[in-house]
Amino acid sequence: MSNVAVIGLGIMGLPMAVNLIKAGHTVAGFNRSQGAIDKLVTAGGRGGTSIADVVKDADVIVTMVPDSPDVEGVVNGEEGVFANARKGAIWVDASSIRPDVSKRLSEAAVSAGIRPLDAPVSGGEQGAIDGVLSIMVGGDAKDFADAADVLNAVGKTIVHVGPSGSGQTVKAANQLIVAVNIQALAEAIAFLEAYGVDTDAALKVLGGGLAGSKVLEQKGQKMLDRNFDPGFRLALHNKDLGIVTAAAREAGISVPLGGAVAQLVTAIVAQGDGGLDHSALFKQVLASSGNK
Repeated sequence: MSNVAVIGLGIMGLPMAVNLIKAGHTVAGFNRSQGAIDKLVTAGGRGGTSIADVVKDADVIVTMVPDSPDVEGVVNGEEGVFANARKGAIWVDASSIRPDVSKRLSEAAVSAGIRPLDAPVSGGEQGAIDGVLSIMVGGDAKDFADAADVLNAVGKTIVHVGPSGSGQTVKAANQLIVAVNIQALAEAIAFLEAYGVDTDAALKVLGGGLAGSKVLEQKGQKMLDRNFDPGFRLALHNKDLGIVTAAAREAGISVPLGGAVAQLVTAIVAQGDGGLDHSALFKQVLASSGNK
């Protein structure tokens, strides 16, 4: 088993680190808040005092932080990953960031003697807890094969999708599909409620047909319960949709549905709901229909 460093022990990073421990890996973790480090220690990991501390003996380094500037802050500088990881270590960036930034940082990693994989994940908090994340991986095929034990400990559907930056491109497409599905589900539930339908029964039958999806499975009940505790925060989806629309514009691709939902997400975040789960798009549908 590998010595693994995990940097970023948030909603996704901590359960991923715990699953790595359960799989038999030796895990050292670092986070900006001590509480998350304490939880890792309780699960059997080692709490690090700095990024440099946790990466110095690591075979594989996993980063799971919110955005492109966060990844750059973690890997660059005297205390960062590139300056302190041993030569030949594999860096798995599970964050969701801009593809162009991912490619640039991958080139810098190679120059530092580190083997980069961009490996953003999909599946939300529950997928991370259950160890069944979908992982789309960009980078060298041999590095992907060498990281298999670590990736298999946290994911179920793990696919090498191309060279560096490809994983982030596929993740952007994933976030486009998810956002449009959440908006459609929110509108459908508001429609059902307006007509007094048994919504539990309705979602059951819809889930068994062509309308069925992971979004319906995981977000339908949250909307019915008006429970928007974050599994994936709207603020992060807003960031991801910004990546989608910018990359689509650069490629000359029209994404009209994606652009519309991106505006809806931006609006609800601007209203102060960025900390809620992305299923809280339902709140906006209700408000626009005159309901609460």
